[in-house]
Amino acid sequence: MNFMTKKRVFSMTRLLPALTAGLLLLLTVSAYAAAPGITGPSFDLTAQSSFITQPDGSMVYSWGYGCNSAPAGFNPPAAKMPGATCPTMQVPGPTLVVTEGQTVSVTLHNALPAAAGNTSILFPGFQVTTNGGVQGLLTQEALNGGTVTYTFTASTPGTRAYYSGTQGDLQVEMGMYGAVIVLPSSSNANYPNCPNANLGAEGANGENDYRLSANGAAYDLAGSCYDREYLFQFSEIDPKIHRQAEEQSTKTCPAGVTAGCMDVVTEPYHPAYFMINGRSMPDDMDGNYAVQYPHQPYNGNPHMHPGELVLLRIIGQGRWQHPFHEHGNHVRVLARDGHVILSANDPTKPGGPLLFTTTTTPGQSIDGIFYWTGKGLNWDVYGHNAANNPPCIPDANGYYTTNAGAPNYYEWCQDHLRALEKNPFGDVGSGGPVTLPDPTILADGPWYGGSPYLGPDATGRAVASTPIPPSGTVGNDPGSEAGFAFMWHSHNEREITTNNIFPGGMMMMMLVDPRAYVINESN
Repeated sequence: MNFMTKKRVFSMTRLLPALTAGLLLLLTVSAYAAAPGITGPSFDLTAQSSFITQPDGSMVYSWGYGCNSAPAGFNPPAAKMPGATCPTMQVPGPTLVVTEGQTVSVTLHNALPAAAGNTSILFPGFQVTTNGGVQGLLTQEALNGGTVTYTFTASTPGTRAYYSGTQGDLQVEMGMYGAVIVLPSSSNANYPNCPNANLGAEGANGENDYRLSANGAAYDLAGSCYDREYLFQFSEIDPKIHRQAEEQSTKTCPAGVTAGCMDVVTEPYHPAYFMINGRSMPDDMDGNYAVQYPHQPYNGNPHMHPGELVLLRIIGQGRWQHPFHEHGNHVRVLARDGHVILSANDPTKPGGPLLFTTTTTPGQSIDGIFYWTGKGLNWDVYGHNAANNPPCIPDANGYYTTNAGAPNYYEWCQDHLRALEKNPFGDVGSGGPVTLPDPTILADGPWYGGSPYLGPDATGRAVASTPIPPSGTVGNDPGSEAGFAFMWHSHNEREITTNNIFPGGMMMMMLVDPRAYVINESN
């Protein structure tokens, strides 16, 4: 699988490193994210083996949780996300979406190879009762071919991990982990009202609402409202361990041995694949439920408009800690492991830290808000000039929010008409601090956006009559989107490779598009 054959076109230009580190200039992409999962409150899961793919062409033998029977439903619903599926094995396991106060029941069937022995699921943060199975070290376990049922009350909202409680150094490594998302209940007296101008702007531009929470609140707390949400689970793979497990998967255990007889060496540990939601870059930028990844249904490709509050649900799975950096802004932490961090000055509001990297400790979850507006760049990100001068009337916070359908909705008005280029090639304003390269000299074929500005018309204004990229080199019109892409990636350099090949691993793009571009999260 070759990176250059992927059906997405974004710039790899290095035009503005001093202004916004990690910023790329985007032409167009075809796949977005959301946080898809299955709904309960009763779940019928199975543990099975299969193969998952990596961008270097490897098929990695893995174990994972999947659906033993059709789920009660999907959230977002299948009507909004055509192709929604829950295979019998997937990595990570199905995201379990429930509501605060519900009694949740998870029945696990053990269909792993007999040599793997027992298996189980831990649900940290919940008071769990069990039925069936045999007693293991940490919880009740399902014998090979057997079942066990776990029951708990979804007592508080938030994002949490679930994972195998049986021989974790092997089974979690093999892919046996997933996420539980508990949504706030509208019956809770503290359930916040989330009137949202951004949601109105989405509706004005023909966009659907893909938030899991009906009211757009992450917690029973004012200040936890959001506009979009994405779930990222970080993990890694040591292919030697998976190879040993595959080689021993047909091993016959001695008579009377039910706990498994594999002898897999899990130390020393040398992972070569680093994944977000079970995929490595660039595969994580393909759509949710993409048919080419039958056992890796979830992607990692966040998307937003300026001014939107983006809820990031982040979980460290696997064995290593991953220092993940979101370019464009810090992430304001709302909660860890479903526990809200309250403000010391106002206990009715969240008061978590601003993080430069959302370091993912194994088993720990973080809920946080990412926010980007263009404020602080000190130049007009839309490339307006005196001739092309839409209104920018600041609200009380300094943003243009009068017209929700305007292409420059949520523009930071203080920078309106402020020039970037000292000597522009197009018709944008001049006199700024930067001299950009001549677009007829510096071009990277279909990978170059040709403009440092936001919006489809801004691309044309930035280069005037110069066609960038060269006409006929791409199948997508570069004027249809022309957003910004902020590279989000691990700050451990090895983790942005796939089997030592760069680029790859834990890397994706946060795509920031103007209101003129409709974000469709259906895939």
